[in-house]
Amino acid sequence: MTGCIGCAEIGQAVARRKNVDEDTVGESKLARVLTVFDLTALGVGATLGAGVYILTGSVAKEISGPSVVISFLIAAITSILSGLCYAEFGARVPKAGSGYVYSYVTVGECCAFVIGWNLILSYVIGAASVARAWTGNFDALIDNKIKTYMLECCSMDVPGLAEYPDLFSFVIVMILTALIAFGVKEFAMVNKIFTVLNIGVILFVVIAGMTQADLHNWAWTFEEIQEYVLSTNSSPMTNFTTVANEVLSNVTYAPSLNGTNGATMAQLAIDWAPYGNGGFLPFGFFGLISGTATCFYAFVGFDCIATTGEEAINPQKSIPMGIVLSLAVCCVAYLAISATLTLMQPYFLLDTLAPLPVAFEKVGMAWASYPVAVGAICALSTSLLGAMFPMPRIIYAMAIDGLLFKFLAKVHDRTKTPLIATFLSGTFAGIMAIFFDLKELVDLMSIGTLAAYTLVATSVMLLRYQPDAVPVAEEDFDLKKDDLTPIRTEARTESFEFVMLVRPKSSFPTPIISKIVNWCTVISALNMALFSITIALITQFGWNAIFIIFIVIFILGSIAPIVAIALQPQSGKELSFSVPLVPLVPALNMFVNIFLMVSLPPSTWYKMVIWMVLGALIYLFYGVRHSEEHPANKMVTNKNGARDKEMQTMDNRADADGALLESEQV
Repeated sequence: MTGCIGCAEIGQAVARRKNVDEDTVGESKLARVLTVFDLTALGVGATLGAGVYILTGSVAKEISGPSVVISFLIAAITSILSGLCYAEFGARVPKAGSGYVYSYVTVGECCAFVIGWNLILSYVIGAASVARAWTGNFDALIDNKIKTYMLECCSMDVPGLAEYPDLFSFVIVMILTALIAFGVKEFAMVNKIFTVLNIGVILFVVIAGMTQADLHNWAWTFEEIQEYVLSTNSSPMTNFTTVANEVLSNVTYAPSLNGTNGATMAQLAIDWAPYGNGGFLPFGFFGLISGTATCFYAFVGFDCIATTGEEAINPQKSIPMGIVLSLAVCCVAYLAISATLTLMQPYFLLDTLAPLPVAFEKVGMAWASYPVAVGAICALSTSLLGAMFPMPRIIYAMAIDGLLFKFLAKVHDRTKTPLIATFLSGTFAGIMAIFFDLKELVDLMSIGTLAAYTLVATSVMLLRYQPDAVPVAEEDFDLKKDDLTPIRTEARTESFEFVMLVRPKSSFPTPIISKIVNWCTVISALNMALFSITIALITQFGWNAIFIIFIVIFILGSIAPIVAIALQPQSGKELSFSVPLVPLVPALNMFVNIFLMVSLPPSTWYKMVIWMVLGALIYLFYGVRHSEEHPANKMVTNKNGARDKEMQTMDNRADADGALLESEQV
């Protein structure tokens, strides 16, 4: 039966990789109109969202204290590691599809489909959740009139769904969908306007806030904190719950207050753990690291730049520059805001929902809350655009490769955008924004994005040691003089020896060296995952001797293969941008992403399984047979390509003959 899929065919599909050669690397049906500034604004807008106005306060108060500045710095550095890997692939493979196409080129088709399918879900949920946040923020400016009306009109009391259908979010999503479908140039202009306004508000916050800065807010001692909290109560015998509500909502009743010293009972009645120990690191080193893990998600979003490979002008140079510049801008912004906020107000008094307006109000600048509200609206707008723009590009890339339905790859002749994919993904995101309470689904965004980050870092490492790395345009690389010698036949047929792990027999990559790197990467990644799982178990059950033994084993199992990889010769190709310190930088990036994925709750993984089952059905019953890399489809493509070239040659020859005849007549 032609509809049946054999195990052998599935096995071939898993291993086959996308071929990107010099003839196709620059081809695109989309309009190449995006400059470096456009790409930087896209990355900044998608990354520097409303989190800069909210996340800094919650992390500083509950997790890291003033050391949130260091948490953001570490998170920025780890994000830059991912950004460098994306930048190199942007130079190697300037095609639409981001992590999907990168993993397709190096790892294989099945893995690429998993990454692409997860990215679609991540961007859809991201767009829906930001749309609801946009509505909520706008509604707050008009005294929650939208929420009040919708609850009276058509409230929904269904578990898992929102309190009311958020029709306003749907309208916002569809308006921006139409903007993105209308043209990339128009979209880029609107995005730049919102991004510039957002940056302007951040500069205002930093300048105005620093005029009220007090360095002592980074040096509160525990005794000073106790004294301040107790002094907020005018009478020692006052109900301590009232005191706590004014400060941190963590006061409980003492068993008995009669006949006891009020201050002593107050100290006993208040849970001091949320206050930490004071100082710059009130929650210690573990608080700093925990804050870093939370802050890392604030930098998620720059990868949308990598989806513009077919719409960027000179993508080999503009995509790497856009990624690096956008991450640098976001890093400076987050550091400046977190430092300003924690210097304006003690960390234990920060508001977790609206830290900046409350902080300005406390220092007598309540009027500053209005520009902050404008900045939050602009930030949410750019975040929404940044989440919606990559969605159709991922779908388009998978459809044009045959892994999703071909009609999704249709590009409009005038707008040069994937019109059907744009409206379909926008409608999907809008419907989710209407009905679903997305709080429990937000972690799904992280899994898809982190998995893509991991695969891109892995792919960079694998490509550096491949003898037949992905071809790129000639102007984008030069071979070193000592690598001009072709690979010898005996090098291709050599067998593996353990001594080759530390002493390779060749000065350039060979097939056996490539296999060594592949297996070492797999072993290292597996040990990283086991190490992360062990750490998660330790946080739940505590330390013991068995856990310590496993930790040591997994650390050695993670580091030793990376050392073996570092001893192998790398490819001599010079790209327009290359990740430095390979394999160290990709390995660190892999570890951070794997650790964060393992840290996500089990419920997130359960939901991911449901989404992946749906994707597996599409891939098995459609993608495997319709893939452009399927031997039968490649044969047809090659024939059509040869026919087109022949027709082009005939047309050129006819034009030349016509010109010659015309000149003879003259």
